[in-house]
Amino acid sequence: MDKKLNIRLSVLCSMIALAAFSRIIPHMPNFSPLGVIGLFGAAHFQKKRLAFFIPITATWLSDLFINNVIYAQYYPKFTWFYEGFYWQYGSYLLIVFVGIFILNKVNTQRVLAGALASTVIFFLVSNFGVWLGSSFYPQNSSGLITCYEAAIPFLKGTMYGDLFYSAVLFGSFALAQKQFPVLRLTHARQ
Repeated sequence: MDKKLNIRLSVLCSMIALAAFSRIIPHMPNFSPLGVIGLFGAAHFQKKRLAFFIPITATWLSDLFINNVIYAQYYPKFTWFYEGFYWQYGSYLLIVFVGIFILNKVNTQRVLAGALASTVIFFLVSNFGVWLGSSFYPQNSSGLITCYEAAIPFLKGTMYGDLFYSAVLFGSFALAQKQFPVLRLTHARQ
């Protein structure tokens, strides 16, 4: 039983890590797996603390690589966290929390609802953070609306990324579960 749980846990963690590191592949702005890895964890980890911990850790590790290897020329020294990271990470944690409720049963409609919820949560939280930390936008309701309006062109990339990675992660894991019974959930806790 423990071996089965370890295999399942390893596969889930590997899928999340691969998805997080797929960010290094050239893509349109905001086309990202980061919201969906939280949904995926929320749906498949029995121990919900792992649903929060594993996706955030994978995100942070991929950020370390991207910021210090790919974008090293833009940072004068090693970067552990980028400015304003807590808004994005906060949105990912909120996505996991919402995903726990939406994806308590995994099916196509719920995955689609989770992906769209992920898009909306990321858009609202991250752009609120941009507005709040900005000297460019007036710190009033008009400035907040202007900030959200300016972010609309990036919303498409977020939505496409959430839909694409939902199909890839949830679809490939469902197929793997059919092919390899060891990946199916039993009553034991992981």
